[in-house]
Amino acid sequence: MTENRRIRPGSLLLLLLVVCVFILARSMNSSGTVAYSDMCRYFREEKVQSFTITGDVLKAKLQDGTLAACTIGSVESFYSDMDGLIQQQVQSGTVQQQDFVHATNWVTTLLPYVMGILGFLLIVRLMGRMNGGAAAQDKMAKFGQARVQMPGRGEDRVTFDQVAGADEEKEELQEIVEFLRDPDKYLQLGAHIPKGVLLVGPPGTGKTLLAKSVAGEADVAFLSISGSDFVEMYVGVGASRVRDLFEQAKKQSPAIVFIDEIDAVGRQRGSGLGGGHDEREQTLNQLLVEMDGFTANSGVVVLAATNRVDILDPALLRPGRFDRQVYVGLPDIKGREEILKVHARNKPLAEDVDLAEIARGTAGFTGADLENLLNEAALLAVRRGKSLIGMDDIEDAFMKVLTGPQKKSRKMLESERRNTAYHEAGHAIVGYYMPTQDPVHMISIIPAGQTLGVTVSIPTTDKFSVYRSELNERIAMILGGRVAEMLTFGDFSGGASNDIQRATSIAHSMVTQLGMSDVLGPIRYGSSHGDDIFLGRDFATQPDYSEETAAKIDAEVHRIVNEAFAAAKKILTEHADKLKFVAEYLLEHETMDGDQFNAVMDHDATAEELEKIAEDKKRRSSEANKAQAEADEKEKAEAEKKENAPEEAESGETAQSPEDGEDTDDNGGSSD
Repeated sequence: MTENRRIRPGSLLLLLLVVCVFILARSMNSSGTVAYSDMCRYFREEKVQSFTITGDVLKAKLQDGTLAACTIGSVESFYSDMDGLIQQQVQSGTVQQQDFVHATNWVTTLLPYVMGILGFLLIVRLMGRMNGGAAAQDKMAKFGQARVQMPGRGEDRVTFDQVAGADEEKEELQEIVEFLRDPDKYLQLGAHIPKGVLLVGPPGTGKTLLAKSVAGEADVAFLSISGSDFVEMYVGVGASRVRDLFEQAKKQSPAIVFIDEIDAVGRQRGSGLGGGHDEREQTLNQLLVEMDGFTANSGVVVLAATNRVDILDPALLRPGRFDRQVYVGLPDIKGREEILKVHARNKPLAEDVDLAEIARGTAGFTGADLENLLNEAALLAVRRGKSLIGMDDIEDAFMKVLTGPQKKSRKMLESERRNTAYHEAGHAIVGYYMPTQDPVHMISIIPAGQTLGVTVSIPTTDKFSVYRSELNERIAMILGGRVAEMLTFGDFSGGASNDIQRATSIAHSMVTQLGMSDVLGPIRYGSSHGDDIFLGRDFATQPDYSEETAAKIDAEVHRIVNEAFAAAKKILTEHADKLKFVAEYLLEHETMDGDQFNAVMDHDATAEELEKIAEDKKRRSSEANKAQAEADEKEKAEAEKKENAPEEAESGETAQSPEDGEDTDDNGGSSD
């Protein structure tokens, strides 16, 4: 079977270009090109037999049969230079023939233009091929169409069962699902469903997953697009894509239109230096028009997601466009446990893994963070050759996510290691004697990320309010590392710079934002926007308080920090023995977990007892993985045995028992 091959336009253009170059070269080189002076010499020496003048080109045939050509200024100037010699040679018969072609040689005249056109077409063709050839042309034709993504429906759809830790949010969106399923019961009561629902919340909290689950629950078309897809350098493209998006949605009604990161196109109009009526504003205007253009209960619902609702245009947030805002916040302890259960479905966990405990220790984690935590733990377990994911793997993954990968190969001076050990021990011990602070989970002097050591404290419950006493004690705990260096070595290191920055920031917020200063009272000082400059907003913000007030603020911040420093110094002075023990243990073992630290602080545990605690944890983890490995091997052997059984039966290697065959009597005969 032969394949039909068609000539590509690019190949044809290249071929024509080569032919034109060949013609031009031949036209110029068909006769030997000589200088004008040499041609005049040929005439004076009577070597020319015949000649032809075409335009400004003189072609001559010499007496020996060779051809020569040259360029002349004009016929008149050439005959003037010859001074009647040519007329004499013609009369004498030396020059047998002379011809004059006054028409322009179209080959030599038009060929440069033809070559230029062909070259331009060839370049355009090559650029088109670089951008996808014919596919690029089709893409240009569809440039103004919305590039929507439509996830699968049916069995592949996402439902509410796959969304954990967002029960209230799912209840808010359940109305959308019910309307898309059965709009008549709403119409009977004169109710109409919100045209748009805006999902607001920090990154990674599951806004996009919630939108997909709404479409999956209702089993309707789901048209997803990112806000950045509307932004193009060409004028009018964004507005065109908005129109095309809603046209597609109306054709597939009932449908859900989901615009992710809508702040890319929905930012406030007229903001920034000089304002401006740019392409982004045209796109936003078209979006506003399309959302207003929906007829009541058209069966198209718009969902959008953003983590910057503060910068959206007010016209976008009014009723009739985005009627409802659903805040998708950080999951609570119950939600985190449910999320962990979802992500742990396909992961073999050891018996010592307590998802409830992990949920308690991951306050502030989003759903994406929890998924990443379990995935990192699984990767660590594989790296260690385990069959099960143990609690130690999850704890190590937690530290990796929190501080970055450990850099055990980094060589530190012994003085730096000792200083780091006492610094971290100071944090932990001061935090232990502060009743409002979270318990210590891990102390490490192994360099990780940008830190030489770290003390991790994990809250036992979710906190939604903060009090002055808690913040004062937090500052003291933060400064505990610097105080420990001063008491032990009589000197400071630059490693406490981040601690100082955090302590000062907390104290400044207490005075200027939280109203926790008795001197300045419950007054907020400074712009409500802080340092967030959005397109010129607050570009030239001036403090809204006097220099006298600024001095009072500085004095209050100084007082809060100094009092916390004094409190930390008092604790570490009274418990210098605990400080030394914890630091020396860290110098020898590099890490100390929360159980070991509490054993030291509560029961004055010895180093041998701490090592026993660590060994017990390793032993339990090893036994669990060994049991799981044996179970896996047994299951694998049974599966192989079942696979081989049919082959053995077919080959007749296994005998048929009476129970497997026909019923027989004692005489071997068949029984009825």
